[in-house]
Amino acid sequence: MQKNHVNKIKDHIRWRAVVLGLILASAVCLVTPFNNVYRKATPLGGGHFPLAPFFILFLLTLFIAVVNRSFKRSPLLTGKELLLVWIQVVLVSGIAYTGLVRTLFVNLTAPYYFASVENRWEDILHPILPKAWYPGTQEAIINIYNGLSGGRQMGWWEVIWNIPWRAWLQPILSWGIFVFLCYTVMICIVNILSSQAIHNERMNFPLLRVPQMLEQAFDENRLGHFLANRFLVAGILASATLHVFNGLHFYFPSVPQIPTLILAGPYFPKYGLFSGFHKLKIYIYPAFIGFAFLTSKQVSFSFWIFFIIGGLLFGVLSLLGYNIPAAALGVTFGPTLAQPEETQMIGAYGVFFIFLVWLSRYHFMEVLRQAFRLGKTDASESAWFSYPLSFWIFVVGIFGIIIWLNYFGMPFGVSVLVVGACFMVMLVAMRVICQGGIAYFTVTAAPIDGLLFFLGPQFFTSIGIMIAGVAQKVLFLDLRESLMPSLLHAGKVTQNSKNKRIILFGILAALMAGVVVSFVSMLALCYKFGMRELQLDWATRTTISVYENIF
Repeated sequence: MQKNHVNKIKDHIRWRAVVLGLILASAVCLVTPFNNVYRKATPLGGGHFPLAPFFILFLLTLFIAVVNRSFKRSPLLTGKELLLVWIQVVLVSGIAYTGLVRTLFVNLTAPYYFASVENRWEDILHPILPKAWYPGTQEAIINIYNGLSGGRQMGWWEVIWNIPWRAWLQPILSWGIFVFLCYTVMICIVNILSSQAIHNERMNFPLLRVPQMLEQAFDENRLGHFLANRFLVAGILASATLHVFNGLHFYFPSVPQIPTLILAGPYFPKYGLFSGFHKLKIYIYPAFIGFAFLTSKQVSFSFWIFFIIGGLLFGVLSLLGYNIPAAALGVTFGPTLAQPEETQMIGAYGVFFIFLVWLSRYHFMEVLRQAFRLGKTDASESAWFSYPLSFWIFVVGIFGIIIWLNYFGMPFGVSVLVVGACFMVMLVAMRVICQGGIAYFTVTAAPIDGLLFFLGPQFFTSIGIMIAGVAQKVLFLDLRESLMPSLLHAGKVTQNSKNKRIILFGILAALMAGVVVSFVSMLALCYKFGMRELQLDWATRTTISVYENIF
């Protein structure tokens, strides 16, 4: 009887798990800006296998295992519930930094604060900027860079009270609508596609294997045996030794350093067949080696073989006389796009997207049949809510984003293409990250770069390209901590779980709380210390380059 009761608990998600996940997610969002931006400490997020959530999961699992063993009672949380808590924290860990607020407030103040006689932004840029996007007063902009007068001596509640909320109300609401619509569309896309990836394709999720194995051992009461595995201990000791020596070397140079960076470029000629490897750097990351081990052989093999082929391509083109100057690129928004040969990435995204659509064609037909009531509605084991509801919310959300862009001045046709390009890149990136086990992913070319190459900047109009560049910078340019891959991970983690409505509520509540807490936390930090004194050089530099590229 007791065993059946425990098994029944393991199949359900209880409210205690959702509430705990919501509290921990909000706490991580609250401290992330202070930790990452002011303290310049190790990022609490920093990728699609963020450190803080896994640290929380590990300690929470150990604590509950000790409590269960000490008091011989039913588990406070099951393995599935612990994974739900973990994924709630993972979903929002990026929002408080690179996933949203790291560049957002720089984005909303840079065109006014950095306007000068030389760049003529006041004459050229300011007349076309949507007023609802930016703070209402110049004082609010100056103070966010310089800090409030006496802000360092104020307590946090006093700083929050003195933030000029009236000046920020309209831009926060305007961009809040955009973020809400984009997140809604992402949730619907993942809800529709999760069954295709998880059940139809049996996709491997390398970044989930360690948390899943940990919680499986917890549920089977063999956590001690799992942690005492000699291969696990050897791997941890090897990585720990590496980081201990290098950490001590940083503070005490007399301690020897174990090199993790190999500058292999000098071994290759600057010209000729191997010229593509002239700047080759080999980084040694134990965690990434582990993720590659957990990835399927075909995928892990393709990473390095296509890297070699890509490097050889530069040499082959050079031998054939195709030396295209970098100036031929023109204006681009890609964060790392530097050479014309790298624009192959744009075509690769398009081909991969078409392949994914073709691979899922039968699944899409089934979703459409259910959405238009042409067939029986079947519940998916991995979906949080029904396909028809997902489809129609997706349609409304997509049109909502298009109308939002069009309302602020982007031509309707351009809005359709920009939204399509952004979500095409997100869909491909989600697949690459989740199937390839890539914990740290960046795009080479920006979503609108392909449209610029094919249609030219005149197609956008001046206000259209400005809106596209700024909106893209908010959510679709830096994907190191993007939401969509974590949502697909959440679909995998919560598959076969009962109480799907509770799970959906937990995810939505965590996202809403994460956005609100992150906004307030970052604004309070900026107004207390001033952006100029914080670690926001990269965010400022890349944001200014967006506005410079617009004109």
